[in-house]
Order: sequence, then C-alpha cells, then structure tokens
Amino acid sequence: MSESQHALFDPLLQDLSDRARDEVLAAFSAVQYAAHPVAEVQLAGLRDVTLRRQVQKMLKLIGRVLVQVDGTHWTSGYSDDIAAALTAQGWQPLSVVDRAVLVLVLIHSVAIPRSEGILTGDSWKSARPTTVDELRTTKISGEERRLALQRLRAAGLIQLSGDHSGGPSYIPGPQLQRLTPAARRRLQDQLILAAAPASPIAEAIRARNGTATPLDDASSSAEQEEGVA
Repeated sequence: MSESQHALFDPLLQDLSDRARDEVLAAFSAVQYAAHPVAEVQLAGLRDVTLRRQVQKMLKLIGRVLVQVDGTHWTSGYSDDIAAALTAQGWQPLSVVDRAVLVLVLIHSVAIPRSEGILTGDSWKSARPTTVDELRTTKISGEERRLALQRLRAAGLIQLSGDHSGGPSYIPGPQLQRLTPAARRRLQDQLILAAAPASPIAEAIRARNGTATPLDDASSSAEQEEGVA
C-alpha cells in the first residue's frame, strides 16, 4: 500500500487495535489484488462483520465496493456511480478487437446457455466453453484474434477451460466477478438481447425494462456484436 493510501486510511484505522488493523489491511489487500475472489473463511477481516465494515469504508474512499461471490467469497469492484462516471468520460481500457472477442466468449459461454435455460443464476461460471471455431466466425483476423485472446487471458477476463480434448476453448475469467450485481445484470441482459432476442428470457428482460425492441432491431444488434467492421 502506498504512503498516500496510508494517509487516506489512517483516520479509519487509528482507533483499531493492532491486531484488528492488521486483519482489516490483510482483507483489503486480498480483495483488491487477489486474482480470484477470496474465501471468507480465510480472513478474519472478511469473516467478522465489524471488521468487514471497515474494509468497506476503506474501499469507498477509493471509489470501490465489496462484491460477494457465491455467498462465501469476496472481491472488490468499482461502485456503480464511479463506473457510470468513467463510462460517461469515455474511459475504455480494452481495444475494439479485444472487446469483440470478449463479447463473443460471453455470448457463447454465458448468454446463449442462459437463454436456453441451461445456465441459471447470475454467475459467470459456465460449463459451456467457447471454441476457437466459434471465434473464427468473426471478421477478425487469426493473428488479431490470437493476440486478443492472450491479452484477455492476461487481464483475467477470460480463461482456458479445463477440457482441451477438442483444442483450446475459453470461459469467462475471474475478473468479471468484480462487477457489482447491478452491473452484472445489465451486461448479462445486453448479451442475451444480442444473442437470443426472440427467446423467452429476452422477452422477460424487455418487459422488466419497459422496452419493446423489435426482433429485427435486436437481430441487427447481434450481428454488430459478432464482428468488427
């Protein structure tokens, strides 16, 4: 943790005992920097509600929140208002090609299985990997696709599936767990509307949002997601 962060957090931590302070700092560092969500049982700063509240206060000071995963793990992510502000300012860390490849993986591994009722809940976990053949249907060149997959894996946004019998295939990566529930639902809704606009779950999404997107408009959106012009 940097010296400036220590100065920022000191008012929150100064009244804690040395042990409690260490537990809170350990939990803060874990949810901020661990590659995967952290099991609650591993850290007192996450198990103890009072200490966890201090972690939440620390994260709030830097525009982040605690995000619970599967009811037993924790990570951190941008708060919804900060994410909205960054988006409004045009902040986008991924290139167009990287975004297109990521969207394809999410559509094939999450959106389509969910629209078919194969995948339930709002988790990014998927038993339906995206194959390289499915990624070849886009207008992205093989070299661009290969480099994009490398970058997305390095960023933790996708990962190799455990089954390599048919060649490499990909599933969503652990960094997507950092999305808040609201952000996760928005993204998953958009993916389903693009991938399966005529499905019952897409109809339910439009009804919930009070929209009535024509099927041909939604199909056009799906085509746009499938490639980069």
